[in-house]
Amino acid sequence: MAIRSISRALAILKSINRHGSMTLTEIAAEARLPYPTVTRIVQTLIAEGYVARGVERKRFHPTAAVQTLALGFQSHDRLAVISQNHIAALTKKLAWPVTVATRVGLSMMVRTSTHAQTALTLNIYYPGYTLPILGCASGKAYLAAVEADERRNILEGVRRHGDSEERAAVKQFESPTFIRRQRSQGYATQKHNVHTENPGKTSSIAVPLFQGNDVAGALSLIFFASAMKMGEAEMRFVPELQATAAAIGKELT
Repeated sequence: MAIRSISRALAILKSINRHGSMTLTEIAAEARLPYPTVTRIVQTLIAEGYVARGVERKRFHPTAAVQTLALGFQSHDRLAVISQNHIAALTKKLAWPVTVATRVGLSMMVRTSTHAQTALTLNIYYPGYTLPILGCASGKAYLAAVEADERRNILEGVRRHGDSEERAAVKQFESPTFIRRQRSQGYATQKHNVHTENPGKTSSIAVPLFQGNDVAGALSLIFFASAMKMGEAEMRFVPELQATAAAIGKELT
């Protein structure tokens, strides 16, 4: 059984880390927690050295200590390094930003991206940015590709700890027919991305990344939702994404 106080503290730390700096009011709104609870947790994180108060006193930001939490997580460093040249070439060809993400718990974490290499982006998403696994194309592509036991465990976690949107998507991914169709299709989509810095402004297409027979992560292309319909984007981008994913997988293996 999950310990609620730890879950709350981790959610708050992830929010502060993702945004760079936040006020207590902003944290409370994003975490959907009472203001006094957020205040106590932030004070604890300050005492432990993971969060610091800004010079203006009203904003809080992560400290370098958060990096120590990731020192043991190096299994995907090689994936990020190998992917960089491949996704840079893909962005140069298609103009849109591309990301490589891996699963961390119930989220997909950006490992590397080309957002800084194109003008066709609203924000730059640096390594470490996370998205709910059932709230993004990369998570859906990953989830459809993994073995049934791993998928079952992830879905159970989402059912217990995900938001209402994610919990509603669990049933779809429990359907063997849906999973067979997704695997045959070989990609996943997300219209009007919600969990971004500009909700609803972009859409995404993602394909799984493999190292041998194992799912290593997912490769996503992000485009302005107003620029084209999803059907057109699928025809234009899926073959290119799959070719790039195959090249990355070959080099990984």
